Amino acid sequence: MNDFRNLVDKQRAKQYRDEGWWGETTLTDVVRDHAQRIPKQVAFVAEGQVITWEEYDELSSELAAIFIASGLEEGDRLAVLLPDGYTVHVAYLASEKAGLTAVGIGARAGSREILHILSRSEAVGLLTLDEDTNVASVEEFKAIRKEVASLQKHIQVPAFLKSENLGKILVNGSEPTPDEIKSSSLKIDGRRLGPDDLFIINSTSGTTGLPKCVMHTQNRHFYIHKIATLMGELSSDDVVLSALPTPFGFGLWTAHFTPAILGAPTVIMEKFSADEALRLVEAEGVTVICCVSTQFIMMLNSPDLRLRDLTSLKVMFTGGEAVPFEKVRDFENISGASVVQFYGSNESGIATGTYMSDPPKIRLESGGRRLPGTELKLFKDGVDVTDSRRGQPGSRGPASCLGYLNDPEANSQLFTNDGFVLHADICTIDGDSALHVVGRLSDLIIRGGKNISAAVVEEAVLEHPDVALVAAVAVPDEIFGERVGVFVELISERNISLSDLVSFLGEYGLSKEYWPEYLFLKEELPKSSGGKIAKGVLKDEIAKLHSAGEISRS
Repeated sequence: MNDFRNLVDKQRAKQYRDEGWWGETTLTDVVRDHAQRIPKQVAFVAEGQVITWEEYDELSSELAAIFIASGLEEGDRLAVLLPDGYTVHVAYLASEKAGLTAVGIGARAGSREILHILSRSEAVGLLTLDEDTNVASVEEFKAIRKEVASLQKHIQVPAFLKSENLGKILVNGSEPTPDEIKSSSLKIDGRRLGPDDLFIINSTSGTTGLPKCVMHTQNRHFYIHKIATLMGELSSDDVVLSALPTPFGFGLWTAHFTPAILGAPTVIMEKFSADEALRLVEAEGVTVICCVSTQFIMMLNSPDLRLRDLTSLKVMFTGGEAVPFEKVRDFENISGASVVQFYGSNESGIATGTYMSDPPKIRLESGGRRLPGTELKLFKDGVDVTDSRRGQPGSRGPASCLGYLNDPEANSQLFTNDGFVLHADICTIDGDSALHVVGRLSDLIIRGGKNISAAVVEEAVLEHPDVALVAAVAVPDEIFGERVGVFVELISERNISLSDLVSFLGEYGLSKEYWPEYLFLKEELPKSSGGKIAKGVLKDEIAKLHSAGEISRS
């Protein structure tokens, strides 16, 4: 059994409880209460399928019993590799009830990323879809198991879990017996996670190497919920559309926690489409939409923005990155929804934010001010430079993560000595105490809100037999903010195309988001005086090509 109970520093836990930010409630308590009070009201709408609060509670309890019957022990880690839909939320709630730590893996993750997360998290179980739609068949699971020593259980579920197809759930290819499930269901209340226990491990892109595994409790999400409710003036009358991938920070609080705590329905898309998102706003009476910049820009560019009835929409949550002012202003003016921004990360949760009551200059042009209960400082080389109003942001508060799993070196870079979570940006704080992102510290490419590690791209491209040197850089893009570009120096005179390179990377197992979208071949890459590739020179070249309109993806 892993150490997963009450991992939070006791002094801080007491402080946050005394201040009213944390409590003793978990999502199991919340959903059970809804199942009793509003059993037939809608909990989720996903791909035309609907489940009620009563079904959400019952399905998650049945699945929890199957987890226990499979032999998974308290504190074991269950990797959840499911597409966005209501079943992934049932799985997370079932993990909580069974006393398991979920390991959230994005549905678009490549094989190398999946293997890395499974190994680093020491996952004992892997939950995937059934054979008809599965990304990991029984034979593929056997191959994965050879690579991951801890992995023992493969649980397969239908894409849309219902009471009538619970009997189709398989554990290592077999169905648990009704007696096993019944006896296991009696163990739930004795095993279920508490609010300070290790609820989920998800991943984040670092500047070097493969993704880091980030540890979270439930109480940090309950705090974020309280803040989000204040920012967006949310209530149980709202209908929330979350366009974010479920396993990650923004997706967790906008789809798994906040709507559930409110008792409001959540509308989910398996794959984002601007036209479909706008259709759902109209069809489902969505009042709150949560998305990254790329997604609302795609909606802004859609003719449907002006054709659909969007009068139900009152607020859009976006942020976590530098948001283009003109685009967000236009979205607000055309849609009629007030835009509420925040600044934060998977690790920090939420550090600053804006409120619907804030003037447009604050809401649209900044990441907002410091939030109640959270401390905010600016640092330079580890020194507090808050008074200078420019530096690397660091936040400390009830939303902070527990750190990276089994990675003391990375944790030493993530946290200051007094526990502030550092962000990978350079920011300023203006005269209104509002935060603005003005630069980036790390070698990341942010494509559509997804952090892409340049080092990971470079490592994979270097595996191509014709590549001698490579440098991955951000290429500006009106919709995605940035796309991945690579400058390549070849070993021989033989040429390669972008499609050749992408095909190779797909076979290599690199996640699709990391695939380059621009290829620039150079006879020799520029070097700095220290012999390293001079990325600054290459970035300047990209800027000139972009301003001249001479960049082509062919």
